[in-house]
Amino acid sequence: MAEINDMNESTAMNESTTADNAVAASDDLALRVRDVSKSFRLPTEKTNSLKGALFNLLRGVRGYRIQQVLKDISFDVHKGEFFGIVGKNGSGKSTLLKIISQIYGTDSGSVEVFGKLVPFIELGVGFNPELTGRENIYLNGAMLGFSKEEVDAMYDDIVDFAELRDFMEQKLKNYSSGMQVRLAFSVAIKSQGDILVLDEVLAVGDEAFQKKCQDYFFEAKRRKKTIILVTHSMGDVRRYCDRAMFIQDGVIAQIGDPDTIADAYSNSFLGTTANAEGVTDTKQRGVDLKSVRMLVNGEEQKYLDKYEDFEIELAFDCDAPVSSQSVRVDVVDGRGWLVFSLPDPDDGAKVLEAGSHTIRYRVRNELAFGDYHLDFAFDDGSKRYLIKPNCYQFHMKGYATSAMPVTAPHVTCEID
Repeated sequence: MAEINDMNESTAMNESTTADNAVAASDDLALRVRDVSKSFRLPTEKTNSLKGALFNLLRGVRGYRIQQVLKDISFDVHKGEFFGIVGKNGSGKSTLLKIISQIYGTDSGSVEVFGKLVPFIELGVGFNPELTGRENIYLNGAMLGFSKEEVDAMYDDIVDFAELRDFMEQKLKNYSSGMQVRLAFSVAIKSQGDILVLDEVLAVGDEAFQKKCQDYFFEAKRRKKTIILVTHSMGDVRRYCDRAMFIQDGVIAQIGDPDTIADAYSNSFLGTTANAEGVTDTKQRGVDLKSVRMLVNGEEQKYLDKYEDFEIELAFDCDAPVSSQSVRVDVVDGRGWLVFSLPDPDDGAKVLEAGSHTIRYRVRNELAFGDYHLDFAFDDGSKRYLIKPNCYQFHMKGYATSAMPVTAPHVTCEID
């Protein structure tokens, strides 16, 4: 009997320890996702008339196909973590956010949320154009699960952040699209939830408002607020995220530090020029790119201060003699717009013999605040061949209006 009692006590202690561990785990977690799968039934029968639609509704749609959107997704988000989710269009990111936000159910698996989650998945969803700005704040707040008293408490902060106090009694249909975006975004980020879920919404409003949003996210990181962000901007992933997850075709391809995930996502767009390891085959047009670096005072630097001059260093091999004007590097901003290209055609050309070469472009920095990347290309005089897109990323510190973009900076060139 004593042995049985000892066994019962041991079992009880083990169960207690397991329960304690589970509580401890949930104390640290904001979100736990386990083995989540989701598919949709897509009808294959189409109709172009109201009569056909009613007929299909009455008899039931007989033809459909199953689209698997997510398969066995498992990950955790810790409290105070800024967690990024990236992936190509159609990879399942938005579906996953809607499952996390309890808009969609799952076919299998579980989602546990530890705290009050505020989803902000589509800008302005739930806004009524016939209501005033003030009324829409209360309407949107109610849809997010807040009481009138809670919206009362944050109303002034929302209006001040949106900078729309003079327009709150006007109907929303009289707002510009930018004003509507600012109001919707302000409601979401001022909602004081424990977990904020955002789907591709950082690039909102004008430059000044974007700067205010960026300040908010830096402050949110400082205060250890839990944020889950879906984005196609690898600059945002690198700048804000503590960890990130890359989804491909409905499964998790990789979870890790933001730079690694951003690189993996960018490499996924390199198509048939990527080898099995995901590294670009850069040997095209007889030119093989070996390395790209950005240097400040001889040291590699990816975060540049205002007016901090830099060097772009390219190391490459060529199979045959080429002109120095043929080897090109484009500086591209976060919107995908070409800012300037090197070398300048007026700099003159130098014949580079077959072999290994290094080119250093010394650039007087007048770039504006924001994210940039470099594209490596070859120009044979009649056509430009993009050898390696997005081969290097860097960020200009400062403020949204600290400097004007330039198209012809002062550059000197050195060739080894």
